[in-house]
Amino acid sequence: MSFTKISEIQVEAEKSFRAAQNSQELYDQKVKFLGKNGIFTELMKHMATLSKEEKPQFGQAVNIAKKILETLYEDIESQIKNKEIQERMLIESVDFTLPSTSIEMGHPHPVQKVTEEIVQILARLGYSLRLGPLIEKDRYNFEALNIPKDHPARDMQDTFFVDKEHVLRTHTSPIQIHSLEGETPPLRILGTGSVFRCDSDISHLPHFHQIEGMCVDRNVSMADLKGTISFFVQEFFGSGLKTRFRPSFFPFTEPSAEVDCSCPICKGKGCSLCKNSGWIEIGGAGLINPHVFKFSGVNYPHWQGFAFGFGIERMAIIKYGIPDIRLFPENDLRFLRQFVK
Repeated sequence: MSFTKISEIQVEAEKSFRAAQNSQELYDQKVKFLGKNGIFTELMKHMATLSKEEKPQFGQAVNIAKKILETLYEDIESQIKNKEIQERMLIESVDFTLPSTSIEMGHPHPVQKVTEEIVQILARLGYSLRLGPLIEKDRYNFEALNIPKDHPARDMQDTFFVDKEHVLRTHTSPIQIHSLEGETPPLRILGTGSVFRCDSDISHLPHFHQIEGMCVDRNVSMADLKGTISFFVQEFFGSGLKTRFRPSFFPFTEPSAEVDCSCPICKGKGCSLCKNSGWIEIGGAGLINPHVFKFSGVNYPHWQGFAFGFGIERMAIIKYGIPDIRLFPENDLRFLRQFVK
């Protein structure tokens, strides 16, 4: 087979490529000449009949012809595709006067919605937000909060242990310790995020959310704490609601109190949510225990402070009358759509 045959096939392929009217015809010609079973592949099989001197020259000639055709194919393909696009644009049209398809936008989860509202209310009193790690050292989750290893208060919180020294935080109070150690008073901070406890029923989840506030300043008293809570309750649940403090115990505050407010649903008259008592518990509070200040290296009694905390899901349940805390993590759209506004 002569080298002239290669040139003839190349010329024939070039004519075929240029004669193609659309992308499919062009592709078919590429397969015919350059494909796995195409003409050039068959041509290479004849190398066995050539002499040792002719084989390299023949192979080189075939490769040069194929490269020329491949370059030509790419150029013609680009031209045909551009032409097809232009033709399609002339045929097809978009009516911009037609109404668009309605797309449902995402919106905050009720937990996020309530968190943001609480932060916005307390920011007006000078509080700013802090975050902390979900996996805490025992030192920050318990010991720095006046809960040593043998303290019975540890039984109040069913803890997920990561190892001997680390736990999934059982409350957001460790954020207070990080702030006391890393910042200089006076302080007004909020700490929020996920917390974890081995508990699950109609009113408890193993993973839920808390928000805590801490004020450290000079001459801080229970009166300041009560005023802060009272302001928050009326801003969050509505004006006219009352608050009350019941004596309680928390290792990190002294004195400590459970905080109630008159039921936002029935306005204190009595309903199923407040179990006909007219009052509903919203969280815990108290003056910061001197041992917490000592552990964190804060000069007490030069500085005093108070702290308070709420469960985010509980606040949402009270505010919106949600019957079961387990609705929050299920992410059922029928439930979530109620909180779009």
